[in-house]
Amino acid sequence: MSAGLRRVLMTADAVGGVWTYSLGMAAGLAGAGVAVDLAVMGPPPDRPQRRAAAAIAGLTLHVSTLKLEWMEGAAADLAEAGEWLLDLAARTRPDLVHLNGYAHAVLPFGVPKLVAAHSCVWSWWRAVHREDPPPAWEHYTRAVAAGLRAADHVVAPSAAMLAALVDCYGPLRVPASVIPNGSPPAPPAAAPKRDVVLAAGRVWDAAKNIAALVTAARELSWPVWIAGDGAPGEGRPADCPGVTMLGRLDPAAMAEAYAAAAIYALPARYEPFGLSVLEAAQHGCALVLGDIPSLRENWDGAALFVHPSDGQALAVTLARLIADAGARAELGARARARAERFPLARTCAAVLDLYARLGGAGRSHDKEIRACAS
Repeated sequence: MSAGLRRVLMTADAVGGVWTYSLGMAAGLAGAGVAVDLAVMGPPPDRPQRRAAAAIAGLTLHVSTLKLEWMEGAAADLAEAGEWLLDLAARTRPDLVHLNGYAHAVLPFGVPKLVAAHSCVWSWWRAVHREDPPPAWEHYTRAVAAGLRAADHVVAPSAAMLAALVDCYGPLRVPASVIPNGSPPAPPAAAPKRDVVLAAGRVWDAAKNIAALVTAARELSWPVWIAGDGAPGEGRPADCPGVTMLGRLDPAAMAEAYAAAAIYALPARYEPFGLSVLEAAQHGCALVLGDIPSLRENWDGAALFVHPSDGQALAVTLARLIADAGARAELGARARARAERFPLARTCAAVLDLYARLGGAGRSHDKEIRACAS
């Protein structure tokens, strides 16, 4: 491998936070003069997502509709996806492969392989269902464990997520580290906060526990806005009094929602990092969060916490915060101050330095990732 890092092959999906993370990293790499080939699997990026990718210099999008490893019935697609990735690597000749997944770390890329652990089915299942996944997930479990063993380095966005990997798949036999996710700074507030409680997340994902907030909304004097994809055929939260479904919002519209809302509530059962929490905090929202290790890790002292299974405590906590403007202002200020610990530029710099330790450019990139901060 050459002394300088020139090109990275990165895997991604367009379903959730991995997409945001991947584009942020691509922007940071572009600032360091590194090209990125982004190999997307699963549902293809929509037009706004494609536009966002096209705006990043040096980023080339490669799209496949092969199933992601955590999707049901994905086992048959894993081998084909592996062949596709190896072909991409042969054509693009990366200096390093950054996998935002697990299974494909076993492939013989011939260059260092970094596995970024954003979430996993085992830890999700345990958090949501309080039991191990059923036997139908055994193929996934073996594929993840093999990928973790084959990586040159594993990185997770929180110590809680790293601990979950060990708990689910056994001790890691490769170096591992925690690099928190980051986000560009939010612009100064252009208008006063509105009397609104906001939540964001895929309504169908039980890990987000949006249903608990929908129930609590019946007891609140403020309206509750929920941004995110709904769950067809499972009862529409929009039918509940006090709840407005905003649907899936683009980044600009989402930023407007954060800026408007006085309170951000996410009573999550599972959240390896919580990018939406960070974005809400950057906009000065008072935070009410699920009391789980990852969210405590990052927001203890800057948020109020409720047990995800205690719906009444959620309603009471929100009602008290709604009634106390001073407490909301103080909590929002604490959240904004805490958010300053998680700039996207710092995340990019940490990952770039990890690349260097794995065999890429042998120097610090702290001054080369200005694109991340914009």
